[in-house]
This record gives sequence, C-alpha cells and structure tokens, in this order.
Amino acid sequence: MTSRRKLLQRAMALGLISPLDACNYEDPQHPDLADDFLHMMSAWNDRVQAALFNPHTLAPTFRPDQITRPPRFNAYYDISQVPVVDPATYQLELGGQIADKSPWTLAQLNALPQEGQITRLTCVEGWRVIGQWAGVPLGQFLRRVGADTTCRYVSFRCADGYYSSIDMPSALHPQTILALQFLGQPLTPAFGAPVRLRIPTKLGFKNPKQIVQLAVTNVYPGGYWEDQGYNWFSGS
Repeated sequence: MTSRRKLLQRAMALGLISPLDACNYEDPQHPDLADDFLHMMSAWNDRVQAALFNPHTLAPTFRPDQITRPPRFNAYYDISQVPVVDPATYQLELGGQIADKSPWTLAQLNALPQEGQITRLTCVEGWRVIGQWAGVPLGQFLRRVGADTTCRYVSFRCADGYYSSIDMPSALHPQTILALQFLGQPLTPAFGAPVRLRIPTKLGFKNPKQIVQLAVTNVYPGGYWEDQGYNWFSGS
C-alpha cells in the first residue's frame, strides 16, 4: 500500500512539474527532483492547514446508533502482532518543556476528570469509521503538569515503536484527549491500551496507540509516517 501511494505521489509530482523548462529527470546531478518537489509541496500544505485551523471549531459528533460496528482495527502491522502493555505496571513518561516530569500511572490518569465523544476517524487510505472514546482532555493534562504551551509541538512515543507529533494548538483543542476507554469499556490492546491519543481534527495515523512517552518541544519531532513523506499537519 505504501509503495503504491509513493509511486502515485511521485507521478503526480512529475506531472505537476513537467511543464517547467530544463527539467531532466534522468540527470544524475538531480536524481531526487520529484522528491524535493514533493517535500516542498508537503511543507506548503502543512503551513496552509495550520493557518486555516481554528482551535475553537469542533469536529462533527454523532449519535450512538451511528457508531461503526464491529469496530475496525488499523495499524501498520497485523492484529496478531499487537503489543500488550501491563496496565498494572504502566507509566506515562513525560519529557521536554514540562515542569513536573513525574510519570503517571494508569490509575492516576483514570482518576482525572474524563470527557467522552462520538466522533469519526478518517484514514489516509480513504475509509472512515465512527467510534466512541472517553479520556482526559490533553490540554487540561498539559496545563496540570506545567507544560509550556507556547512550545510548537507535542510528541508521542509508543510501546510498538510507533511515534508521532502534533502542533500545540491541536493539542489544546477541546476534543483532543488521552483516550482511556473505547465503546464504554477500558481500551483493549488492539485499540490502543492502556492510553492512546484521540484527535478527531486530524487523520487516523495522527492518533497513536499504546503511548508510553509524551514530550513538549520546539524541536520538530517528525513521525513514523511523516518521516516517510506523509503530510505532517494532516488535518481531516
């Protein structure tokens, strides 16, 4: 799937820049012309999406009868490879520009005020599902631990090796939560247990699962798919 998408992206880039004079795609001195153009356009898209993002505009919400059943598993690996994190020993590590970097247990996170939502997850591959999540509003959590909310990025590392990052305005959005429940029950491993990010204003791959580390920084953190050419901002 990824190779086909990259091939399509390169073809689109070549099509977009083919009218330019003196473009020789076989020139050994410029072997990455299409890739350079894609990176330039991706960065431009990120800037435009960030400029258009309204932190006060809510993503659509849905009725309970509109929830997708059965729920759809999605990851970059098969469901048989889902890691299982022991909830009894789980700790959320904090780093970067955060005043109190004390780790958080699952019990501590569950003791915080929770908010629920029925929202739509949109995959970059084109499919959509509606799910019910509940958890700790990320903005409230960041303020509680003394995060510097003037920083540009919030990054996430996961138990399965996945990593991602979001912009601070999106992190502070009222619908962005550290999800602890799915469909009214504690998260299961397949759907991100013990903790996942739920951010309905972005595409599905910006919703990392099994989060074990959260950091606040001004240094661009990248992401698993973003470092392979996906748009970083990726608003849905």
